[in-house]
Amino acid sequence: MSTIESEQHPWSRYVALGDSFTEGIGDPEPTSPGGHRGWADRLAEELSKGHQDFAYANLAIRGRLLQQILDEQLEPALALNPDLISISAGGNDLIRPGSDPDGLAQSLDAAVAKMAASGATVLLFNGPDIRDTPVLGLVRGRVAIYNENLRTIAARHDAVIADMWSLRELSAPAMWDDDRLHFSPLGHHRIAMMALDALNVPHQLMPMEPPPLPARTWREARAEDLVWAREFLVPWVLRRIRHQSSGDGVSAKRPTPGPVAGP
Repeated sequence: MSTIESEQHPWSRYVALGDSFTEGIGDPEPTSPGGHRGWADRLAEELSKGHQDFAYANLAIRGRLLQQILDEQLEPALALNPDLISISAGGNDLIRPGSDPDGLAQSLDAAVAKMAASGATVLLFNGPDIRDTPVLGLVRGRVAIYNENLRTIAARHDAVIADMWSLRELSAPAMWDDDRLHFSPLGHHRIAMMALDALNVPHQLMPMEPPPLPARTWREARAEDLVWAREFLVPWVLRRIRHQSSGDGVSAKRPTPGPVAGP
């Protein structure tokens, strides 16, 4: 990557909207607000280099559905007068039975129009190719349809697409957290690199190679699957049945724009 300083980019105030993906779940960091870092923090850290007045806010809250994100985060985000807005939303909807990717895209389209009308650059994230991911792989078709809608929305409103579907490195198990639902620190790092490239911002982040996986017998792999189902899948299903969310009682980790620095 070029060594040109990222001070060449035009943004001074960045606000991130979304769910657990943007909150940074899967990338624990005790020194970060909320105890998680994530791709958005990593992106903001790079954008802040060479920009003394750069400010960053993150309104994302885990477990939020698309309409909740739009209802709870859109107006507060616009009130912060950002010149760069990122939004990743709809993933929690798509994994629910009977979800409609076309209807979700229609709701998002109106929100992106409002963001673009504010004069801010809008960064849209599509979904990764989850073909080989347990449970999530079952909704791969819906994610693909949603992604095509997002490309249309981006073209209509001159938004930037951060293309996770094309990021084939994300198929590596090391890119995912133990819960197999969120990205690991390695995954968040790679996504931050991709987002910077999508914004055409030179940066100093370098690819990180995942460690080699230890050889496992069939019985060991099966045992790991059973542990995962007990510790992560079953609680997730129970929350759906009880109409609960992992984000109940959680507030935004960076509600107001401020400086950002890496750990």
